[in-house]
Amino acid sequence: MATPLEGIRILDWTQWQMGTVATAMLADLGAEVIHIEDRERGDPGRSMKTARGVRLDLPGGRNAYFEYNNHSKKSITIDLKKNEGKEIIYRLVRNSDVFAHNYRQGVPERLGLDYETLSHYNPRLVYAALSGYGPKGPEAQQPAFDYLGLARSGIMTIAGEPDSPPSGFAGGIADQMGAIMASYAIVVALLARERHGIGQKIDVSHLGSMMALQGLAISIRLFLGKELPRENRRRVANPLWNHYQCADGKWVVLGMLQPDRQWPFVCKALGIEHLERDPRFENMDERSKNSEELITIMAKIFITKSSTEWMKTLKEAGDIVCTLVQTISDLVNDPQVLANEYIVDFNHKVLGPMKTLGIPIQFSRTSGAIWHEAPEFGEHTEQVLIEVGGYTWEEIAKLKEQEVA
Repeated sequence: MATPLEGIRILDWTQWQMGTVATAMLADLGAEVIHIEDRERGDPGRSMKTARGVRLDLPGGRNAYFEYNNHSKKSITIDLKKNEGKEIIYRLVRNSDVFAHNYRQGVPERLGLDYETLSHYNPRLVYAALSGYGPKGPEAQQPAFDYLGLARSGIMTIAGEPDSPPSGFAGGIADQMGAIMASYAIVVALLARERHGIGQKIDVSHLGSMMALQGLAISIRLFLGKELPRENRRRVANPLWNHYQCADGKWVVLGMLQPDRQWPFVCKALGIEHLERDPRFENMDERSKNSEELITIMAKIFITKSSTEWMKTLKEAGDIVCTLVQTISDLVNDPQVLANEYIVDFNHKVLGPMKTLGIPIQFSRTSGAIWHEAPEFGEHTEQVLIEVGGYTWEEIAKLKEQEVA
């Protein structure tokens, strides 16, 4: 079966997470992704030791951080400070569709790897530049990592309760969102190339991506001049849009945006039919005025049974929209996750049979997959030089002697 991006070749001069995940997402969809690494140091992600105190090293010298960010890719090593190294890139660009990097503005220019230079060798090239703050403005050249993307975008101030300090998120959320936007932009630029015959440069940033993630909240501020406030769970305006703790310590979420229609079903499930027509709670306006009182009542009821019991009761009661608050570990065995192949079985050549994150989208006629594990350092250097760059074995031997590749 064909893959969506079959025949697309991407030169991936990225490091750490945002850029590497963007190109890995495209590799999942069938693109040939060649990860370009420094000949001596490699991608620094290979040496990532811990995340929030959790050790990342795996058997066989593997690394969980690098494995996720770079699965299904090839690896080539080049010394880009040498002219012969730059020449390798120029030869590869001639036979590639995309060049992606996430280095600070000024670095590609100094090395002769900027869009203007590379497009000379391939006018149809799609050139993706990923940054922290965007290509313009006073901080365009400033370094940035995921944590700074969270901070600068405002998202740290909307999580948690009203009086809590700014909250961070585990797992590189700004990097992940930047990767999604970058992969989206690359695919759109490839479509534009097919329709209009032009290559172009695209810019994607942590800041812009995280603002897009918060599009509704930011738009409300722009339209109304007001920010959506943090909410105290004990006093939310709609008690049927809230989460409640159960006897087993787990939490159930109610998510009803038509609460007047669904209020009778909630009363039935919680055994509070006598409150259905109580003047304090009979409609949304009154429940909002008396929300703290109703939430207290509901909280005392939810804490009497386990989350499993409550989910069964709520589902049987009728038109109630609800789910469990899950941990990351819960997802591993979630039947809905497994049925949709959001987590899949994978046979790693070093780690053996294991589970890995699948693809979050499905196609009915073209498929994607996690094709293979992350490459060894420089594993495909000779193969890429021959097949893509047109080098001979004699030329490769010379590059090795010169410590270029």
